[in-house]
Amino acid sequence: MSRFAEPMTRLIDELKKLPGIGNKSAQRLAFHILRSSTDDAEALASAVRDVKAKLHLCSICNNITDVDPCEYCTSPTRNQKLVCVVEEPTNIAAVEKTRHFNGVYHVLHGSISPLHGVGPEQLRIENLMTRVSGGEIEEVILATNPTVEGEATATYLAQQLKRQGLRVTRIAMGIPVGSDIEYTDEVTMLKAMEGRREM
Repeated sequence: MSRFAEPMTRLIDELKKLPGIGNKSAQRLAFHILRSSTDDAEALASAVRDVKAKLHLCSICNNITDVDPCEYCTSPTRNQKLVCVVEEPTNIAAVEKTRHFNGVYHVLHGSISPLHGVGPEQLRIENLMTRVSGGEIEEVILATNPTVEGEATATYLAQQLKRQGLRVTRIAMGIPVGSDIEYTDEVTMLKAMEGRREM
């Protein structure tokens, strides 16, 4: 078994902590960093430090931001009465790609998963309920993932939000564009049928 110098071993061990990075990938990345110029290595280290030092959660929507409140929450051109609830900050990019949503967001930072010990208390639901209690929000769109955990989260939130007298909607789910119905599983087909609209 080959041994690396202590700084290389330490870097490999740290890289292995990243999601989806195993031992071989960590070694490749570590050797890439070693072969990089000092300027490139410093730029990478600086970018990592800046992410930790300069980014935080928006006090209103929990999105990752460098200004508080974030640009979505302070934008005068966005509909502040329409809130789209997503599981993770990365989900916002998917909604924004459509160029048809002009409301604001609320990020839960996860989904309800009793098997993993994640209940409503571990998610950022409390400040969502505070937001809607102000009476200015008219509709909440639940855009959680189409998984068991995402569905459980959407169901829980719908129950809580309807008590506030809000209009609560769920994104439609179904067959992806360009795919073949023949290969669609029964849950996806059921969601496609339930989410049908008049033409």
